[in-house]
Amino acid sequence: MTADTALAQDCARHIAAAFADYNAEFRAITRRAPQRFDARDWRGSQLDAVERIELYDRWVDRAIAEMRLKLGGRVHDRDLWRRIRAEFSTQIDALPDREFTKTYFSSITRRLYGTVGVAPEIEFVAADLDPLASVTGEVGTNVYLNRGSLPLLFEDLLGDLPFRSPWKDFDRSVTHLAAEVGAHLATLGERRTLSRIDMIRPVFYQMSRAFLVGRMTGRGFTLPLVIALKNTDNGVHVDAVMLAEADVSIVFGFTRSYFHVDLDRVGEAVVFLKSLLPRKPVSELFTVLGRAKQGKTERYRELLRHMEHSTDSFVHAAGERGLVMVCFTLPSFDVVFKVIRDRFSYPKTVLREEVLAKYAYVFRHDRAGRLVDAQEFKRLRFPRARFAPELLAELAAETAGTVHFEGEDVIFDHLYIERRMTPLNLYLRTASPEQAELAVLDYGQAIRDLAYTNIFAGDLLLKNFGVTRHGRVIFYDYDELCRITDCRFRDLPQATNEEDEMRAESWFYVGDNDIFPESFISFLAFDDAQRAAFMRVHGELLTADFWRGVQQRHADGELMEVLPYHMHRVRVAGSG
Repeated sequence: MTADTALAQDCARHIAAAFADYNAEFRAITRRAPQRFDARDWRGSQLDAVERIELYDRWVDRAIAEMRLKLGGRVHDRDLWRRIRAEFSTQIDALPDREFTKTYFSSITRRLYGTVGVAPEIEFVAADLDPLASVTGEVGTNVYLNRGSLPLLFEDLLGDLPFRSPWKDFDRSVTHLAAEVGAHLATLGERRTLSRIDMIRPVFYQMSRAFLVGRMTGRGFTLPLVIALKNTDNGVHVDAVMLAEADVSIVFGFTRSYFHVDLDRVGEAVVFLKSLLPRKPVSELFTVLGRAKQGKTERYRELLRHMEHSTDSFVHAAGERGLVMVCFTLPSFDVVFKVIRDRFSYPKTVLREEVLAKYAYVFRHDRAGRLVDAQEFKRLRFPRARFAPELLAELAAETAGTVHFEGEDVIFDHLYIERRMTPLNLYLRTASPEQAELAVLDYGQAIRDLAYTNIFAGDLLLKNFGVTRHGRVIFYDYDELCRITDCRFRDLPQATNEEDEMRAESWFYVGDNDIFPESFISFLAFDDAQRAAFMRVHGELLTADFWRGVQQRHADGELMEVLPYHMHRVRVAGSG
């Protein structure tokens, strides 16, 4: 064995061991979730979520420092890293979820080399890699067979739960669950008999709720079954039952915080979830299970594969031109790309560093189903020929500090990728009156939900919100986002004379953090019917008292829940 081979084997073992240690710590944090739920320690759950998100970069940085010490002057020896990659691939071949380990390796080499695009000889980001190819088994499930009684079936299912907390009213939760499932099966037309239920064994935790995730099968049908559980002072009860793909998709959506679920083999769980949510990209399923870096890797692979089999061009995204971001899209691929401009036009006063900080803040914050998951990418390479000329011209003129042209390629030093939505202002122009009213009301609810998680959107213009395929309104423009507790909500002073009223600018002092809710409505391009609907349901959002009340609730330490399911579509068991 040559010295270089021995060194490559040693480095490969070291990186594989480092990932194993990272993964062990990741799972240790995840395993706190059941205790947090039993103790109703929601603040602890929030701290765990942030700690787990920050863990990956910390371990990658540590591994890079260790490789620099181990390799010294050869740390950038490309031939050596080719050997290390080959040895690493061999050593991890039998590991579960080995694509995670490959992503970790690629993170190390990309940062060491500042890789632009893809360097296949020293990383594992090839488009032809399938993260589920190595999945040969099935996720561990508990199987419940229907012996003729839905209540007995669900009594067995709920009775297997490992909580230390007592049930608030076990029989009532069983009855409610059986009634929901029975009623849903009856809506399928002909009488359908439920044969069995397969529930993923580990419980899924997200902030203050626990979720049981599984599927129901019978003759001629397979349906999702997701049960939300709430723990109160009086015990645990079934809070909601979700049986439709659309409802389950929202729970596992790209606007939610990541689940804490301790899975031995994540890939097997993704295969199971994909069977329930066939329209959900694999990248998003990895992400929502807490494997954000793997989700990024898979989104990039999805994009590369799509570009190989498509011919359309990158063009400006639909909607009004942004003052902070250049936004573009590939029409045949369901994402938006956002690049920060070199300079921001008036009236924007925010700095580039502040924009970066706000996107980082959202990444760590509870997104409450109202903030899109913006994935940050660095040093991406795309063919110049795939860009529309007008988009290339704007990128060259407005983002020269970030976007470079190298031969036939366009190099992006930094950009964000988000799921594409229809801008709310455009949606309202073409929606039916009924659809428009629902969107306007959900827009108001989005503002409330953000406030309950200590977020003020800052710029409430309709163009900064999008509508998902499920009709949910989501905020996606973060450059003026701030914490509710950092704002000063003021009543609008009343002018005492006609001269003050006629002034183009404010005749009274306005501080940097001063906000006047009464003025919101004047910036919202609603028609008369939409404005009336908004005022009827959300009029209090235009009062400083509402916002000061929310501030006080945050100051008092109150947890204001924003649930990933619609209470008007599900009945609550054990309530009252």
